[in-house]
Amino acid sequence: MSGSVAVDGPRRAGSDDARTGSERLRARRRRRVVGIAVLIALLAVSCVLSVVIGTKTIPLGDVWHALSAPGGAENDLIIRQLRVPRTLVGVVAGACLGLAGALMQGHTRNPLADPGILGITHGAAVGVVLSIYTFGITTALGFVWFGFGGALLGALAVFAIGSLGRGGPTPVTLALAGMAISYLLQAITSALVLTDQQTLDAYRFWKIGSIAVTDTAVLWQVVPFLLVGIAVGLANASSLNALALGEDVARSLGHRVLWARRTGIAAIAVLVGGAVAICGPIGFVGLVVPHVARFFTGADYRWLLPFAGLLGSSLVLLADVLGRVVARPSEVQVGVMLAVVGAPFFIALVRRRKLVRL
Repeated sequence: MSGSVAVDGPRRAGSDDARTGSERLRARRRRRVVGIAVLIALLAVSCVLSVVIGTKTIPLGDVWHALSAPGGAENDLIIRQLRVPRTLVGVVAGACLGLAGALMQGHTRNPLADPGILGITHGAAVGVVLSIYTFGITTALGFVWFGFGGALLGALAVFAIGSLGRGGPTPVTLALAGMAISYLLQAITSALVLTDQQTLDAYRFWKIGSIAVTDTAVLWQVVPFLLVGIAVGLANASSLNALALGEDVARSLGHRVLWARRTGIAAIAVLVGGAVAICGPIGFVGLVVPHVARFFTGADYRWLLPFAGLLGSSLVLLADVLGRVVARPSEVQVGVMLAVVGAPFFIALVRRRKLVRL
């Protein structure tokens, strides 16, 4: 009897621990699924607010009429040609910047990294300035491809320089190369805009960061590339989970570290390049959103990445709606609103939670 008790005691304790562990795992999965559902609902509410609220007050009945049976009335034109395209751009740009920020912090292992650290933002700026300075292009539809190409070239330059040496690209070399290329591109941009007034005027508006794009053709041209970037970024999740344990551990688990870095940087370049080319450099989304998402999901990138994308879209739309309200009858651009709201929020996040470990 005593022997049976001695054997059954540890066995029962082990089974209880296993049952408790599985219950915790199921509870965590349920919380994440519920979190995704809540974020989808929040994004839907943000889209509705973005269409309904603006510098001009439009009754809800007129909003519904503009969406369901539009005519030639002024309110119909405001809803369909201004607010709906603006909402679509906000959803796409916010998702891309949030996802890119999470990818960036994962690959650089730097909790303060944002997409601009790879020279992507400044590469897009050089492309836009060159298109204005050289060809006189001043519309978003005209310079979007120059901005997109400049962003990709900036990322390629950073990756090439960061890959020099025997160790190949590492979080440290990529961050240092990104800083060096960013300063160089910023100097080139400043030199160009200071020598031409037209370039300065057009660049100054683009630099603020705005989702007030009225021509949806700009968005539809870039969306196919952004969808590819989103797919590649989400597919990078398992590699990021392994890289978080260290490169040696990731290799021992069968992951190709160099390939994971290349695909991750490519996804970041496409996502940020497309968003920045359309909207200008919108800050704080890629920096703040991954930390908020990580608070709910933990360090599992399979959940962190979609959380970051959904949060990014909602944040950009809500900041844009707030910018339309605080300065009526004028408005504050979303890039300014995100800086005003995001900076105190991020400081509070750092003080309250420190920085969640990657």
